[in-house]
Amino acid sequence: MGVVLCGAGRFDGSEITEATLTLLHLDKGKAEAHCFAPDAPQFEVCEHFEGAGLPGQQRNMLVESARITRGDIQPLASADQANLDALILPGGSGVARNLCDFAGKGSKGKVHPALAQLIRSMHAAHKPIGAICIAPVVLALALGAHRPRLTLGPSTEGPALDAAMAGAEMEPCEVDAIIVDDRNNLVSTPAYILGEGPAEVNTGIQKLVKEILKRVQR
Repeated sequence: MGVVLCGAGRFDGSEITEATLTLLHLDKGKAEAHCFAPDAPQFEVCEHFEGAGLPGQQRNMLVESARITRGDIQPLASADQANLDALILPGGSGVARNLCDFAGKGSKGKVHPALAQLIRSMHAAHKPIGAICIAPVVLALALGAHRPRLTLGPSTEGPALDAAMAGAEMEPCEVDAIIVDDRNNLVSTPAYILGEGPAEVNTGIQKLVKEILKRVQR
């Protein structure tokens, strides 16, 4: 089971709670998680007390993501769909800047090349892909030609509208629910786009992981 991260912290990397809950529920489901992150600098470095950028500082996404996985992580370039049953992308604002440039370019954005290749090869093999929080925008950009059904929460405006312009069919969704795209084998949930605490976001993430595992077992 592949899990793609891009740092440690919601402002400039992966959202730590979402990533940890994903790994927890995979472990509880007896799935072996294989974590990956780009071996490259983050788009910027932020301090997480006020969320301000730290000009002049640089951090590596792979090295920072290793904080979450206790060092058990590999470069994204080494990920191969042939060795993975499914793929999950936790969220965090850094996802829309590190794993793609949706934050700056919206529907015109591009996905990190290694991740785009991985997503498209997983999709072609009809293997399930899960996306949490803002991460559905990555799938919108990578799979827009396939009209993926995704969610960014209850709104279909703002970022959701940009994702729709990239080709996605955006659906409203509450924090404790998931959107399932049977045709494309995708599952998404809003998590911290809506949630205000770990217990609140946990329900949707748990449902997403369970749905992904169910699809792997088909």
